[in-house]
Amino acid sequence: MTKKKVLLLPGDGIGPEITAEVRKVMAWFNSTGRTSFEITEDLIGGISYDTHGTPLTDAALKRAQESDAVLMASVGGVKWDVLPFKDRPERGLLALRKGLGVFANLRPALVFDVLANASTLKPEVVQGLDIMIVRELLGGVYFGEPRGIETLPDGQRRGVNTQVYTTSEIQRVARVAFELARKRKNKLCSVEKANVMESGVLWREEVTKLHAAEYKDVELVHMYADNCAMQLVRNPKQFDVIVSDNLFGDLLSDLASMLPGSLGMLPSASLGLRDASGRQAGFYEPIHGSAPDIAGKGIANPLAMILSYGMMLRYSFDMAANADLIEKAVQNVLRAGVRTGDIVEKGQTPVSTAVMGDAVVKELTSLTI
Repeated sequence: MTKKKVLLLPGDGIGPEITAEVRKVMAWFNSTGRTSFEITEDLIGGISYDTHGTPLTDAALKRAQESDAVLMASVGGVKWDVLPFKDRPERGLLALRKGLGVFANLRPALVFDVLANASTLKPEVVQGLDIMIVRELLGGVYFGEPRGIETLPDGQRRGVNTQVYTTSEIQRVARVAFELARKRKNKLCSVEKANVMESGVLWREEVTKLHAAEYKDVELVHMYADNCAMQLVRNPKQFDVIVSDNLFGDLLSDLASMLPGSLGMLPSASLGLRDASGRQAGFYEPIHGSAPDIAGKGIANPLAMILSYGMMLRYSFDMAANADLIEKAVQNVLRAGVRTGDIVEKGQTPVSTAVMGDAVVKELTSLTI
């Protein structure tokens, strides 16, 4: 088996703690011959700024670009909030996404049956929920120009951000969403604000054209972003795959992330275009933040990080069986009542970050004996 290169970026806050647990899982897969990965680490975010004076060094970016996949834990924390905007940890994350060219962010909202009671919604509303939100990641208001803060002639200050999309940017992320829908329930909901935004009108027109030209077999519906937010709370199981722009996709995926009950359970993948050789940039991360309030306490939930590794196996390395194995191990561990504090139920004793990681590795072994 050809050795593939995987770069780990522990980052800030609870990042190093949950990275230690995913390292156990990665080591298990390597030791059993199911993978043959060359695993290295580098710095990103606040720890990179403290060490190098920048949230992402050119060397770290180059190493990421030369890797077959990148797995990051988290960036940020209050200690770096005083830094100039360009030096904040999150700028390193944005620079990495841009440098890798990953434009399609895949965020599943999957409710494990044993965690249905952890949701703030009624169990019958979320039981069996399995949604995939595809967010455009490199365009829109987060990257559009002009942008900035300026002082007007009358002394007032004005902040400017520009929402802008092109045909190609819309079609490439919509194509990812259509392809995912074909492998799931064959349903796609495209989300924008075409009623008040010209960029939304273009988005709807281009997705419709692509549907007519290449994906007539997929059921396509359009929805305004505000209505979609309401529907995600009212009747989330009506959705299969949702595709949206950078801003609305950011908001909707965070909203959907709470349907399963804990941010600590949800992974994500960000994918780029395939080159002529078939190679595709893949960047993976749990969707929770760095949680500085619990950093160093050994109580963080590592499952989103472990499940992000599962997404890496599925999307970057076409190892669906290995990805399924991770998901089955996580499901079984949860069913056995092993829970960190964020998902613990009445009568259960919360376990540490390390105990949760060990439990997943033990279950992987049990499943393969």
